[in-house]
Amino acid sequence: MGKSKVLIIGGTGYLGKRLVKASLAHGHQTYILHRPEVGVDIEKIELLISFKMQGAHLVHGSFSNYNSLVEAVKLVDVVICAISGVHIRSHSILLQLKLVQAIKEAGNVKRFLPSEFGADPARMQNATEPGKVTFDDKMVVRKAIEEAGIPFTYVSANCFAGYFIGGLCQFGKILPSRDSVVIHGNGNIKAIYVTEDDIATYTIKTIDDPRTVNKTLYLRPPKNILSQRQVVGIWEKLIGKELQKVTLSKEDFLASMKDLDYAQQVGLSHYHDVCYEGCLTNFEIGDEGDEASQLYPEVNYTTVEDFLKRYV
Repeated sequence: MGKSKVLIIGGTGYLGKRLVKASLAHGHQTYILHRPEVGVDIEKIELLISFKMQGAHLVHGSFSNYNSLVEAVKLVDVVICAISGVHIRSHSILLQLKLVQAIKEAGNVKRFLPSEFGADPARMQNATEPGKVTFDDKMVVRKAIEEAGIPFTYVSANCFAGYFIGGLCQFGKILPSRDSVVIHGNGNIKAIYVTEDDIATYTIKTIDDPRTVNKTLYLRPPKNILSQRQVVGIWEKLIGKELQKVTLSKEDFLASMKDLDYAQQVGLSHYHDVCYEGCLTNFEIGDEGDEASQLYPEVNYTTVEDFLKRYV
């Protein structure tokens, strides 16, 4: 059986562009939805053209043109959506309801991977407000997918390394300090960190794997299940210097959210659940899911230490 033909929606985005590269690298016929909303964003246009030159197919379509979605979906076997679910950018999760409808009408798709790529929303019923809205919206999309009878795989990628590791797990920081760091609580709550390129690789690996149909793929690289203090310790070892540490209590963290705008409050809510509540590591994977590094041991994933070396 040949490799699936893949349509990627959001292919010029932060994760989407990596999914396109991974799909091409794994030999899939790769289609990218070219949305008119790109307008005159020259960097996105140049990125689309560069993908076209690498063999990708550009398909004109838009969420505002339902028929164009149906026609785009008819070209492929697998649809991967990577539109933004981050409020500080543009939270577009519920737009996928139109895509679900289009996939159902087209009737040819053997796998749909919606825009998830974070904490498993099915386990976030008690998420902190207002951040809970992200998970609630994702569950609305899941419900629509399952009611439509569309085969799916949900990818729970946990923490993007670029956002979490680069800033030593501090909100609003993406470069590691050589002087000081704010420690959340006791700093011993563990989270899971995955590089964006590895997220893309694991995602593409799963699309032709029958073991992951109608399941959640959890990305839990064993060497990257670490506490904030462990992450900081790795950085200190790399630079040969101990950082000054200031602890931030849960109460003070929550109080710091009150005067921020809504989008920032949503983001901070997620940090709270990861860094203070341990929402990524406080459960075992059940029969409804599989762990990526066990399914695909051939993937040589990037460790936190190797990721931090780029900043030395």
